[in-house]
Amino acid sequence: MYCMSFFSSKRLVYRSLILTLLSLCFFILMIINCGPGGLRERYVSVGSKNFVEQYIIGNIITLLLEHHGFTVGEKFGTGSMITRMGLLTGQIDIYAEYTGTAWALYLKHQELIKDPVELYRKVKDEDWRLNRVVWLDRTSINNTYALAIRRADSEKYGGTLSTLSQYVNKHPGETLFGIAHEFYHRPDGFIKMSKTYGMNIDKDEIVTMDIGLSFESISRKQIDVAMVYSTDGKLRKYDLVILKDDRKFFPIYNLCVVVRDEILKQYPEIAGILKPITLLKNREMQDLNYQVEVLGKPSKMVASQFLRKRGLVP
Repeated sequence: MYCMSFFSSKRLVYRSLILTLLSLCFFILMIINCGPGGLRERYVSVGSKNFVEQYIIGNIITLLLEHHGFTVGEKFGTGSMITRMGLLTGQIDIYAEYTGTAWALYLKHQELIKDPVELYRKVKDEDWRLNRVVWLDRTSINNTYALAIRRADSEKYGGTLSTLSQYVNKHPGETLFGIAHEFYHRPDGFIKMSKTYGMNIDKDEIVTMDIGLSFESISRKQIDVAMVYSTDGKLRKYDLVILKDDRKFFPIYNLCVVVRDEILKQYPEIAGILKPITLLKNREMQDLNYQVEVLGKPSKMVASQFLRKRGLVP
């Protein structure tokens, strides 16, 4: 009886030991699988640049991917060149970029292409050929420079840069421009723009300032025409109207999602998952930026509300 009890206890000890070892092995495998490159599949890193619009789009990308079962590592808030290098070196897999930025800054072209579709195709082809960067479908968001006026002045200045030029030339000295420092001094900046539109503007009719201050200045009637970015949320806050660039002087900056070729080959479904981003238009992007910049909502909340409104996430 004693022997039977002894062997029974021994079996229980062996069984407990085996179960403990199996649990330990499973735990070790779980740790190994938690890192990119381990057995954990469908992991991607999403980046964004360091301004509001980029944070919103970065969060939209993250939420769409997570909804479809991806684990996402966020690398938000870096400058243009750092974000770009992160993509080229594999530290970032996906982020939102602008065609005009890639064409001039990354691919080093000086030629101005006025057709947005042609620009997109050239950037897409060259960036894939040289860097194996895939540009997904182009959005109609064009975050470029623009000139804006108070809505109350729409009748006076008209709706285009050409009609503004006509007014300025007929009423010299009456209109004060608030222009960003950089854009004023660039060889392809404000002076060239005024010549393109035939505007006769004296230097004392131009005030150079930070582009962020132009909104406050025009709302206080310290200036009459403000340089802005075309998707800025403050356009709505101050009820400003963008004048149409009817001679297509300003460069095109269409937003597109870019992905490393290696990642897209591994997860080809990503292109379809992120397709809804192409639905965004300038006016809607202005509204999303407004909610963060002016109303103070977190960018992740704004991104989530946008996706839920469209029925894209629960």
